[in-house]
Amino acid sequence: MHIGRNLRLPFIWSKYGWRPLLLFALYDSFVGLLYGPLDIHWLDIPWQPVAMLGTAVAFYIGFKSNASYSRFWEARQLWGAVVNSSRTWTSRVLYLVEPAGDGYYPEEAVLDRRRRLVYRHIAWVNALRLHLRRQTAELWQTDVVPFLLDPADHTLGLAANPPAQLLNRQSRDFGQLSKEGLLTEFREISLADTIRELNNHQGACERIKNTPFPRQYAFFSYVFVMVFAMLLPLGLVEEFDHRVALGPYHVWMMVPFATLVSWVFHTIEKVGHNSENPFENAENDVSMSAICRSIEIDLRQMMNETGLPKPVQPVEDVLY
Repeated sequence: MHIGRNLRLPFIWSKYGWRPLLLFALYDSFVGLLYGPLDIHWLDIPWQPVAMLGTAVAFYIGFKSNASYSRFWEARQLWGAVVNSSRTWTSRVLYLVEPAGDGYYPEEAVLDRRRRLVYRHIAWVNALRLHLRRQTAELWQTDVVPFLLDPADHTLGLAANPPAQLLNRQSRDFGQLSKEGLLTEFREISLADTIRELNNHQGACERIKNTPFPRQYAFFSYVFVMVFAMLLPLGLVEEFDHRVALGPYHVWMMVPFATLVSWVFHTIEKVGHNSENPFENAENDVSMSAICRSIEIDLRQMMNETGLPKPVQPVEDVLY
């Protein structure tokens, strides 16, 4: 996710600039060559239908961009909810997992049980990030396993849905903690309610991930922009041909204007396209790595730990 005030010019040039500009400039120059030096005037078309088409395309790509941004914003809201639920989970674990009544339990053992639940939650957050980015196999050992204090959890990376399995292990531990006298029925219900919230957050993220942007909108948006870009110089060339005051090379003035307008439409369409899938670890996506690190720092500080990792830093104004 870009966090700078403005986009860097090298980024704009590489991602949005030179390829479409070159394509449109070559095509528009070709039309100018045919109409001007080669005197093929039957190519020109009236400007009015091109203008009407441009208006329709503008509405269409505007709708697509708005729908794409809505997907991104919902994804960011969900990860904001994950942050809040993570803090709630840790607070409840720290204050609810304790000997009930007059029962005695070694303080060190109580701290160990709490730490296992909190660390497994940090593992769940990172596992959810890898699951949404389809990176589970590559980074499971480095990003998740260090937080799994129970060796039996290490093999969950082989499951079809590792984060769901981790939440299931959290719920399974409730029964063991109850047997050990560290949870009452009321406290267990409170922790289970947080697990339900986390399951809801995960399910909503998976819905966005597994439901692609409707391809009919994405496909025809690109097609309509390209059709408009092809017709635009044919409609402009006659308009510039009538501007005698521009001199003998007035026809070539069409090229920069047509190229600029085509590039603007193409860029709007591509911006919407780049926002369709907010969990791909690209420059415009939700910064899940930074959020996961922030959650880890917050939760470990709540347990009064030291030697915490530093927040994830942006790379060229992009926070991943």
